[in-house]
Amino acid sequence: MNVSHLPKNLLLLILLPGLLWACNEGKTSIVEDASAPSPVTTDFDPSGKSVQIITTAQDTDLRLAATETLALSRVEQPLETEVGIFVNPRHAFQTFLGIGGAITDASAEVFAQLPADKQEELLKAYYDAEEGIGYTLARTHIHSCDFSSGSYTYVSDEDPELGTFSIAHDQEFRIPMIKRATEAAGGELLLYASPWSPPAFMKTNNHMLQGGKLKPEFYESWANYYVKFIQAYEAEGMPIWGLTIQNEPMATQVWESCIYTAEEERDFLKNHLGPTMAAVGLGDKNIIVWDHNRDLMGHRAHTIFDDPEANKYAWGIGNHWYETWTGSTEMNTTLGEIKAAYPDKQILFTEGCQEAFDPARYQYWPNAERYGRNMINDFNNGSVGWTDWNILLDERGGPNHVENFCFAPIHGDTQAGELIYTPTYYYMGHFSKYIRPGAKRVTGMASRSHLLTTSWLNTDGTLATVVMNPQDEAITYRYYLDDQGTEITIPARAMQTLLVN
Repeated sequence: MNVSHLPKNLLLLILLPGLLWACNEGKTSIVEDASAPSPVTTDFDPSGKSVQIITTAQDTDLRLAATETLALSRVEQPLETEVGIFVNPRHAFQTFLGIGGAITDASAEVFAQLPADKQEELLKAYYDAEEGIGYTLARTHIHSCDFSSGSYTYVSDEDPELGTFSIAHDQEFRIPMIKRATEAAGGELLLYASPWSPPAFMKTNNHMLQGGKLKPEFYESWANYYVKFIQAYEAEGMPIWGLTIQNEPMATQVWESCIYTAEEERDFLKNHLGPTMAAVGLGDKNIIVWDHNRDLMGHRAHTIFDDPEANKYAWGIGNHWYETWTGSTEMNTTLGEIKAAYPDKQILFTEGCQEAFDPARYQYWPNAERYGRNMINDFNNGSVGWTDWNILLDERGGPNHVENFCFAPIHGDTQAGELIYTPTYYYMGHFSKYIRPGAKRVTGMASRSHLLTTSWLNTDGTLATVVMNPQDEAITYRYYLDDQGTEITIPARAMQTLLVN
């Protein structure tokens, strides 16, 4: 059949069935076409398998507790009167990158004040895949951010040539903690970095705080600053996987901040940062654009990804969850629209935390549910990974040099020398401990809005389904996996991970 004269779209429609048939006939366990918006196919047979249930629930002592193991058996047609979770592991979507949190100056300074045994406990709690929750991803900042004890840069004032560049400040607390975290994670931790502001002399407001913009005459100097940072950290034995161009580029904050319009970020990337990094052999670093809330994310994606010269330097786009400050609900579906429009670009959650620290709310369950809800919805809309903000803060929710105190999953009481675990730690663990890098998200959905769910097929063949119940009563549901299934009860205000192997 001669198809050379046919339109490209029609040609794809004719050829696609053959391509899918060839993939299935080859019995490849996972077939991925990064440019295809439709799901790829996996092989998975649930026959003879069982499901292990891990549960965390409010008003109980269940915290990532293995509560029961149930055999799967043949099930019939679901009824409209029952609640169901339907998983089809033969249809897969994005590949999982990882879950983790930010190692900030604040986290590192609090860590250094803890007794040695509590330091070891914290590292194991976060990074040990067996005894902890197995974090594999970390973010850090390029010089100071709000969660530093004060503002600083790596160069002296008025040094556009960067001859005075030094990361000596970070070597006291932050670098030692990153190294210990990497060791606790088994020797490998995916680390990326974000700047909050260029040095004051490079900015239109001559200040690191309160917004301002990067002066055009310093675009190249600032691009070289990223290079210097990467080279300095890697010289310390800490590989940098990637970076974001600017933390929250549309927010004028009382702390370190810098404003870029979409066009300004696009042009800085394509004319300066991208070419500069490529010229020095750092073109393999993954550059993430936006790194801000979901509300303006679509506009930023259109402006940068539709420009071929900028597009070629962008690995993907990062998002935060703070768009709710405008009165909006969480705009998770924005991610799905972007993924559909730009299937070759990745989406990464780069920051979220519970604001307004109050020690009376260490165990406040809705804080954890905010995490669970956002993680499930972001993953189901195409996100490949999820990065919490500070992994550790003190009993004041800091330190923070502008008193922007917040929650972390674990707090260190520096007076008592103790660790305080919040429900958020356990909710995040339902994902990070059981969904591992390289996993594929597969089709998973609930029949009622009462439950939230996401499902992932790990490279070792285990299938992890996370189910969240934010209701005030327990819910009994049927778990359907092809023609196999079982009946499960999830307690009120609870999270479960269902492991099939």
